[in-house]
Parts: sequence; structure tokens; C-alpha cells
Amino acid sequence: MRVLVLTAIATVCASAYAQDAKQIVQKAVEEELAASKADHSLWRYRDNRKDAGTVYIVVQTSQGSVKELVERNGQPLSASDAAAEHQRVENFIHSPSLLRKQQRDSAQDDKNAEDLLRMLPNAFVWKVVSDTSDLTTLNFEPNPNFDAPDIKSRVMGTMAGEMVIDKKWHRIRTFKGMLTQDVSIGWGILGKLRKGGTFDVERREIAPGIWQIVETHVHINGRALFFKSIGEQQDEISSEFTRVPDSTTLAEALELLKAPLGEHSDPPRK
Repeated sequence: MRVLVLTAIATVCASAYAQDAKQIVQKAVEEELAASKADHSLWRYRDNRKDAGTVYIVVQTSQGSVKELVERNGQPLSASDAAAEHQRVENFIHSPSLLRKQQRDSAQDDKNAEDLLRMLPNAFVWKVVSDTSDLTTLNFEPNPNFDAPDIKSRVMGTMAGEMVIDKKWHRIRTFKGMLTQDVSIGWGILGKLRKGGTFDVERREIAPGIWQIVETHVHINGRALFFKSIGEQQDEISSEFTRVPDSTTLAEALELLKAPLGEHSDPPRK
């Protein structure tokens, strides 16, 4: 009887502990969604795609982002390549069709991110593994009762890993995991993502109350119909964030691409 009572108490405590962990994640999700809706700040920053060997300078505007290639394989562009790249960017900002496509793609990316964020509390079984004055670290494993509505959430639902939450602001600092099993697409006929694929996302507060992704590392492998890769290989680091005025236009963004990072945040006025 004593063993049964102790077992029952342990089970209840474990269940309550798991519920507390889920509530912590739910709170973080709510804060992230609220912050995303409220934050309309625009930034200029350095975008280093280590997987592609390229470095871009990016300037955000309310009409879309403008980015210009400045390095390739660790070397600055030649004068002729830099001139061609600047002309490409100028052509972009004067192309309504390209701007509309970027806006559609960006809106879809935002929707996908929001959908997956909302699924976090229920897609996984959560457990607090470390709790300091500043950070809460949680481990997560696939929730066997999670009913994934699409392939993106099904892939996410097979992940296991770790999330670190900033306790002061209830914001997600890091989120990393690994595919715990192969994921078949179309019953395996259309493709498969292989077990062992990883992702690692790091976020930082770049200004009071404003958080941005500063590192993204994704290494997921697979094969699709006709043997085309359906995997994702990405190693991206964003740095040297400088805020630009909310009124920045595409033409002003083009000029801001030339300014040294961290030294000039006001677009030139004519």
C-alpha cells in the first residue's frame, strides 16, 4: 500500500510538472505572437549565408526588403561585379512584379511561422530541465497524441530537442532539435526526410523589447520523386543590426546599402 501511495504521488507530481512546463511554453508563444503583431521596426543588417559562401547587406522597408551581395567566398566583389549587383538591386526596386512576389513570399513565411509557433505547446511533451534566475531550459519530445494538419507540422512533430526561454520577457532565446524518425511524403512515394536531421535557431534582443533571429542552422536531408533533393541545408548568421526610420522608402534603402553598418541609420534626404 505504501509503495502504491508513493507511486501515485510521484505520478501526480510528474503530471503537474509537465503541465507547468507546457504553460511556460504557452506563455512564451503568446508573448512571441503579441510582440510580432506590435513590432513594425525596420533594420539594416549583415546577412552571412555560410552555406552559400555569400554575404549580403539587407535594408528593410515597409514595401519589402532590399539586399545587395557584397562578398562571395570570403572576398569582396570586384568593381564590375559590384556594379552589376547594384544594378540588379536597382532593377528590383523598380519592378512591381518582383516586389509583389517578395511580399507574397514574406507573408506566407510569416503565416507558416505563426502556425508552427501556435502548435508548439501541443506538438511536444515538455519538461523543465533547468531553471535559473534568467533562463528556463526545457526539453521536448514528440507528442504521440498530436494530430499534425500538414507536412510542415508533421516534420516538426517528429523533432526532439531543447528550448531556452528568457524569463524576464518570456521570449524564446534558442530552439534546437533533431528528427527522431524518417518522415515519408505521400506514403514515401513522393519523398522522405531522413532521421537525424537537425535545426538550431538562436534569437537575441537587439533593442529593448525587440528580438530577432541571429543564427539559423538547418541540416535536413532527403530524397524526392525523380531523386531531387528535398532537404534543407542552411547556415545563416545575421549581425550588425542598425535601426532605420519607419518611413524609409525603397529608393532610400538603395542608398543605405552603401553606408557603413552601425554608423548611419538615417536615409539620405534629397
